[in-house]
Parts: sequence; structure tokens; C-alpha cells
Amino acid sequence: MNFELPIVAPSILAANFARLGQDIDDAVKGGASWIHCDIMDGHFVPNISYGPGVVKAAKSSAPQAFIDVHLMIENPDDYVEAFVQAGADLISVHFETCPHLHRTLQNIKKYGIMTGVVVNPATSLHNIEPVLNDVDLVLIMSVNPGFGGQSFIESSYDKLKRLAEIREEQELGFLIQVDGGVNLKNAKKVAESGADILVAGSSVFSAEDITARFEELTEILG
Repeated sequence: MNFELPIVAPSILAANFARLGQDIDDAVKGGASWIHCDIMDGHFVPNISYGPGVVKAAKSSAPQAFIDVHLMIENPDDYVEAFVQAGADLISVHFETCPHLHRTLQNIKKYGIMTGVVVNPATSLHNIEPVLNDVDLVLIMSVNPGFGGQSFIESSYDKLKRLAEIREEQELGFLIQVDGGVNLKNAKKVAESGADILVAGSSVFSAEDITARFEELTEILG
């Protein structure tokens, strides 16, 4: 797939679930082409979010949007098919939860969707170098996963830069995504550090005018 980069991907974890469809529609009106879905199980991360039903609802609300599913869960292989059926266009899994990472990525690929690998702030990029040729996207967590509204971890800038260097050195084509603490003040620097896709939750959905806020974030990225 070809995408016009950089992309802001609103995370519906921060949306108002009582009016989820309206919040998503407001983001789409502002230009959102990706919808980011954070799935938490209360085991790998200290929070529980939602399951395939909400992902399916998001897809129904924005049928033209690219549905980006981030599995922050143990045993992700058990749930891949359910999220594919719910409408996922991309499923990303954590290095930290996949003892057989290559097999998990192949399991996602067999459904004909895009695959991603995720690393926590304290996880070195060296751990995922063996699979960089097998993924469509690498997600750098710029907060410790589990809750929205956290502050961006400053060392993430260097991690993004190094990942971009690795991609260039090895002539690979994966996208670089960042998730956590992205806002109006740091979005430009995050993109300049190498991020192609910036996940934004609270900074979008906590705004009084979601459409205007999304447009503002997009304008900052140029």
C-alpha cells in the first residue's frame, strides 16, 4: 500500500465510548485516514480496553479508514483471526509477548493483512533486527503501555532516529510508527526524528473540537 506520509492516527482509546461513532466521524472530517485501536488485556499491561466488537464498530463508522490494531496482550496468536474478521488492516504485536515472534508474524501474514512489531521504551532495537525484513511497520512506544495521557519519553527521539538509520542502511521498506504522548508541541520533532505515523489519543479526543484539533496536528506536520 502507498500512503501519503506523515500520517496522524487517532487512537480511539481516548475517545468517548458513549459517542464513539461521532468521535471517529469528527476525526475523519478532520482528515483522519487511519484509526488506531489499542487492545489491552489487563495482563501484559495494567489496564483493560476493548475487544474485536469495538474494532468492528470503528470499521463500520469509518469504512474507508485504515484500521490499525495494536495488540498489547499475552498470547496474541489466539486473537489474530478475531481481529482480522473485525476489520483490521494491520495487526502489530509486542516483541515482549511473543516468544516465537517470527511464527506470530507469519500467522498474521497468512490473512493477507499488514504486520507490525512493537517495542517498549526499555527494549533495545537489537531485539527486533532479525524480523525487520518480515514486517510492514515498527511501532516505537514512547510511553510505557497501559494508559493514555502519559508524557512522551524523551529518549524516544534517539530511538526513532536510529531505527530510521537502520531502515536506510538495510534498504528496508517498513513504516515507522510512534505511540504515546504525541501532542501539538512535539509532533513536528517526532516526525523529523523519523516517525511516518504518529498515534495521537488524548491530544485529539480531549479537544473541544476534534475535527479542528486533528486539522491542527496535520498542519503542524506540513
